[in-house]
Amino acid sequence: MIAPALSSAREEPREDSKNESRDESITAWALAARGGDPDAVDLFVRALHRDVRRYVTFLGADPQSADDLTQDTFLRALGSLHRFEGRSSARSWLLSIARRAVIDSIRYASCRPRLSDTDDWQSAAERVQPRCLPGFDDGIALAELLDTLPDDRREAFVLTQLVGLPYAEAAGVSDCPVGTVRSRVARARTSLIEWLDDAERCSPAAAAA
Repeated sequence: MIAPALSSAREEPREDSKNESRDESITAWALAARGGDPDAVDLFVRALHRDVRRYVTFLGADPQSADDLTQDTFLRALGSLHRFEGRSSARSWLLSIARRAVIDSIRYASCRPRLSDTDDWQSAAERVQPRCLPGFDDGIALAELLDTLPDDRREAFVLTQLVGLPYAEAAGVSDCPVGTVRSRVARARTSLIEWLDDAERCSPAAAAA
């Protein structure tokens, strides 16, 4: 799961073409949904549900609240669909709404009193377990590594490498220049590769033990 995300930059032109075709279909569904087509609403939601959930999770939302944030995103989007004119892809428009939903959630949570320094002791314990163990899932490894990256690099990597958004649209979602997104992705990828190298050096030692 990690390797495809890191190697995707070498296949960027082909992937961009595939994503462009998909985005055109999704945008068409969004415009039809705006006109009151219930089937188009269903297609629009189904097409982007996974992308939105993955984005809000990796953006820093509590994984346990990812479903609620995903639902909130679609409720906001469907309520604002009458204002969507198709000037950008429906996917980047929706991810911008998801980003605001996460920010609002974090702001709300920061205003609430915390009952303890560690909300979930079991999750905290799992995060400090050794990672050079047989059977450690690559998906979990990538998720935990991304959690250690600065927020801006994590967001850029998730938008372009995991969600598959073109760099220009990722820049629009993040409200920054395209060059900044590329730089953040490159730095995030470098960190991931260094981590993988460390893990590979650790694996033989763990196997020998």
